[in-house]
Amino acid sequence: MWRFVQFVMLLSVFCLKGVATTSLCGKNPHLCMDMLFKEEVSSNGSSVPIKEEASDSSAYIFHHAIYQSTGDDSVVYGTMATLSVHEFPAIKKGQNILATVKVWNFQKGHPEYTNAVHAGWAIQPSFYGDSKTHFTITWTADGYRSTGCIDLKCDGFVPVNYAPITPGDSLEGQSKISIKIFKKKDDGDWWLYFGHDGQNLAPVGFWPKNIFTSLADHANIITWGGYTGSFSGDSSPPMGNGKWPGANSATYQDVQYVSGDGQGYAPPPWPGGVHADVTHKNCYQLSPFTNNMFYYGGPGGCSD
Repeated sequence: MWRFVQFVMLLSVFCLKGVATTSLCGKNPHLCMDMLFKEEVSSNGSSVPIKEEASDSSAYIFHHAIYQSTGDDSVVYGTMATLSVHEFPAIKKGQNILATVKVWNFQKGHPEYTNAVHAGWAIQPSFYGDSKTHFTITWTADGYRSTGCIDLKCDGFVPVNYAPITPGDSLEGQSKISIKIFKKKDDGDWWLYFGHDGQNLAPVGFWPKNIFTSLADHANIITWGGYTGSFSGDSSPPMGNGKWPGANSATYQDVQYVSGDGQGYAPPPWPGGVHADVTHKNCYQLSPFTNNMFYYGGPGGCSD
């Protein structure tokens, strides 16, 4: 009997690895705003806010304040970081606040080939039905067109038993979370580990390599930072904890790359190893990236 049960479990995982799903983002871009951020560069080389057409035909505007690894010809196998966690109970539907780690493979000139996985925290009343802070994950295998979703809303991410947290869970009362996303050498899948303040990281689950194309082998870009979204004409929400970067603001700490053997190592010194990108510096900012950490955030209030 036990052998039969094992066979059924293995068959289920095998079938899951070949699944392609309808992306939640294609129908609701404002729900997946951290996934959809694209870099639009103005003539002076700085980023500008990104506009998407939301389901009611109103423009939805995304902002970000991020650090990103340099070079789309890089070969990387993961990252880890500790994120401060914040709450904004007054956030309303149509507003979004996120802080996520993104591991992706981007093919220049072919955004439809983008493969990515994300993990972090999010306040998204339109998606979660409340203004609580939630542990969130997302993925795509085709630039958010027809595959992938948030949390466990589609097949793809495989949770494990006895995980310390489930995607979508509330993070109420928590001040810091640690996230590790890396490609395991023994099975080649992309694993997600979770802990608190850098301690006792334990597996949450994995994205099977077979659901990806370019990311099946390696990533070439890592992104860390904060995101917000709001409808055009509305004030954008706070980012991080709503304070300008400094000793009392939101942070990313212990930021590391992960090697092919699963071990963490420090990114090259800023500004050579990573570069900063902020879409609206009147509302959000970044501190310098030093000692494997940075501060980020701002009060928001932008309507364009």
